[in-house]
Amino acid sequence: MTRAKLTKWIGIVSFLAVAVDIWLGLWVTPPDAQQGNFVRLVYIHPALAWVALYLAFGVAAICSILYLWPRTRSFTMDRIAASAVEVGVVFTVLTLITGSIWGRPTWGVWWTWDARLTSTALLAVLFVGYLALRRVPADPHVRARRSAIAAIIAAIDVPIVHFSVVWWQTLHQGATVLNPNLTPTIHGIMAWTLLLSFLAFTGLFVWMLLVRFDIAVLEDLDSDESLDVALAQRRAEGAAS
Repeated sequence: MTRAKLTKWIGIVSFLAVAVDIWLGLWVTPPDAQQGNFVRLVYIHPALAWVALYLAFGVAAICSILYLWPRTRSFTMDRIAASAVEVGVVFTVLTLITGSIWGRPTWGVWWTWDARLTSTALLAVLFVGYLALRRVPADPHVRARRSAIAAIIAAIDVPIVHFSVVWWQTLHQGATVLNPNLTPTIHGIMAWTLLLSFLAFTGLFVWMLLVRFDIAVLEDLDSDESLDVALAQRRAEGAAS
């Protein structure tokens, strides 16, 4: 199977899994005794946060380190890091939106400067800055090096987001599954639907990352061809004069 077909099938399976997860979350799982139907956001919001915080920006940080390390330096690492950040920003924004929707009936406000919310919003701003930095004209190696440094610095905020509910008194609830005692507070069909949400959105992230990486490769090739054309034109102008 070619990589293009593999990417296609990952996308199909992931979208189907997301659809099944939404169906189970909305119509099969029971409402909560306290939160009612708003608890159904648990099948979307935590999985989005998992992808945004740990997968996307984790991949970006690791690939950035590998680019800075001379033995593993390649533009492939740079492209993967940039693609992961771009996808991660999308998932971070969705995390903030779904969190606000969930927070409105739970806390009575759409937004509060809670430690978890604030650090997550800061992470989104940092990586949007990373994407802006990549658009500043520069030699490809210079751009890749400074982007890698920026990604590593921004990734420092990830453990701050993770431990914010432990280090500070916050409105945001603690971990439902991966709590310090590893004692899940969700069971039965709800637990299986939650697990499916993590798997489905992880697959969706992988598909989006692969697609964005392929686009990055094509963009670099187009840029190289444009540079070759520009150089050929300058040489022709020089020879004519």
